[in-house]
Parts: sequence; structure tokens; C-alpha cells
Amino acid sequence: MEYILIFITAIFVNNIVLSQFLGICPFLGVSKKVDTAMGMGAAVAFVLVLATIVTYLIQKFVLDAFGLAYLQTIAFILVIAALVQMVEIILKKVSPSLYQALGVFLPLITTNCCILGVTILVIQKDYDLLTGVVYAFSTALGFALALIVFAGIREQLSLVNIPKGMRGMSIALVTAGLLAMAFMGFSGVDKGLATLFGLN
Repeated sequence: MEYILIFITAIFVNNIVLSQFLGICPFLGVSKKVDTAMGMGAAVAFVLVLATIVTYLIQKFVLDAFGLAYLQTIAFILVIAALVQMVEIILKKVSPSLYQALGVFLPLITTNCCILGVTILVIQKDYDLLTGVVYAFSTALGFALALIVFAGIREQLSLVNIPKGMRGMSIALVTAGLLAMAFMGFSGVDKGLATLFGLN
């Protein structure tokens, strides 16, 4: 039941983009088409889950063991950068069209604060490895959901006659704000579920 609660909370209540405002750069940059958004969501999910596993093991068996906890951020960024390079190489071979569509935003996953934020949060919340992976995967799903919904809305907006002063990034930011407000409707659901399942 604890995993279900983490899953629902990470996707809807504390959505990494719309509630915690991490990962805004790819959220705004890769959300013009749904298929590109889905590709980015999958790439982020893959990197986030792998990064969480690797950084957790490095934290517990290297940094904590040798008293090097102060190197956490640097070590985590290096791990994430290596994993993103791996994803880039795989995508270039497997799906060249998606690789071209993601363009500059694929290497930007390296500096996506969503990835670094989640890996650090797993350590700060003192999750075990399995709980950390569930949290990372749920957060990645929340990121992908926000990205795909936003991309769908932007595709629809491209078919509508929008006033000249609101075109482009202006209407995108207004839409993102409204979407964030819509997700605020889920606040409190986690507390209700925790009470229901007796996890308080």
C-alpha cells in the first residue's frame, strides 16, 4: 500500500513539473508535438530510474562508507551525464527520427534539475532502494503525463486563431499555469489515501 501511495502522490499530488517546478526547460521546449513529448518522457524515465539505482549505490557504498558525502552533487551529476550519453547513443541507433526531433533537449537531460532533484530526494527521504526506484519511476510517469497533456493542448492551440500578442511562448506559459492550477485539485488526496490505508 505504501508503494501505491508513493505512486499516486508522485504523479498527481506532487507532480515534479506542475507542483515542484523542476524540469521546466524540457517541459516548455519539447512540448510542441505529442510524439516528441512521449519520446522525451520515455528517455527521462529510463535515465531517472537508472540514475536513482546507481546514485543510491554510490551514496551508500562509496560516499557514506568513506565519509565523502560532501561530494554527493558532483558525483550524481557525473553519473547522470554518463547515463544521458548512453541514452543518446542508443536513440541514435534505434530511432534516428526521435533523436533528431529531441535535438538539443536530449543532452539537456544532463542538466535537467528534475533528474538531479529526484536522486537527491531519494537520499534525503531515506528511502530504501526499492522504494527509491518506485518513487523515481512514479515521478518520471508524472513528468511524462504533464509533458504529453501539455503537448496535446499546444497542438490544439496551434489550430486556433490566437491574438498576435499571445502567440508562441506567451500562450504556452498561460496554458502551463492553468495546467498547474488544475493539478492543484489533487492536493490532499495523498493524506486521504494515507488515512484510508492506515499509513498515518
